Formats: sequence, structure tokens, C-alpha cells
Amino acid sequence: MKNSSRAGKSTYTLVGQGSDMEGRLKSQSGVRIEGVFRGEIESAGEVVIGASGEAHSNIKGASIIVAGKVFGDLVTEGRVTLLENGHIVGNVDARTLVIAEGGVLNGETRMDQPLATVRDSRKKGAAPTGAEAG
Repeated sequence: MKNSSRAGKSTYTLVGQGSDMEGRLKSQSGVRIEGVFRGEIESAGEVVIGASGEAHSNIKGASIIVAGKVFGDLVTEGRVTLLENGHIVGNVDARTLVIAEGGVLNGETRMDQPLATVRDSRKKGAAPTGAEAG
């Protein structure tokens, strides 16, 4: 029997504070890391590295929030949010990148527009930039 008060809410997979895990974590819902995780993280939902969290991982998710430490590459078609005490040592590939004052990113970033968006802007008479010309 389905509980109607839970309808539409997803359950987070949690690696709690004080935990130390290693492996491959794949989830259809959100993931929250408050302990230490080593390995690959792939989520169809949001991935949160909490203030006490540390991920030695390449991370793929619908969106990614970093308040703790990440040592690895982040990939999302959505937004990466790096909060004021967050640290990322790795590359970021995202549609949107938000870095709060005090957040630290040591790596390269890539923020490509989908090809359809570039074509739409050309149709509207916008002058192509050097990156779009070709």
C-alpha cells in the first residue's frame, strides 16, 4: 500500500558522518555523502557532498552541491553549486556553475551550451563568437 504523504518524494541514499565506504554507488534517487566515500558516484537525482563529507570520486548527477571536499571530476547536465566551505580538486563539466565566496575550485571547467541553443541564437541575428564560428 502506497503512503500518499510520501508520494512524489524521493529517498536519499546516505553515507553518514563517521562512515568510510569504498565502491561504486549508483542510485535512481538523490545521494548525500556526510562521511568518506571512495569510488564512483552516479545518480539520476541530486548529489550532495555535505560539510562533513569527503568524496574521492568521479561524480555524475542531475545536479551536484559541494559543501565538503571532492577529489575527482564532476559531470552534470544541470548545476554544480560550490558552497563557501566547499573544495573541489578536479574538473567540472556542467551547464551552470555557482561558486559562493570562499569556495575553492582547483581544476578546469567546461560549460557548453547545447548545440540547439547556439543555432537558435544565430537565427535571431546574434553575431557568432569565436567559439561559435565555424
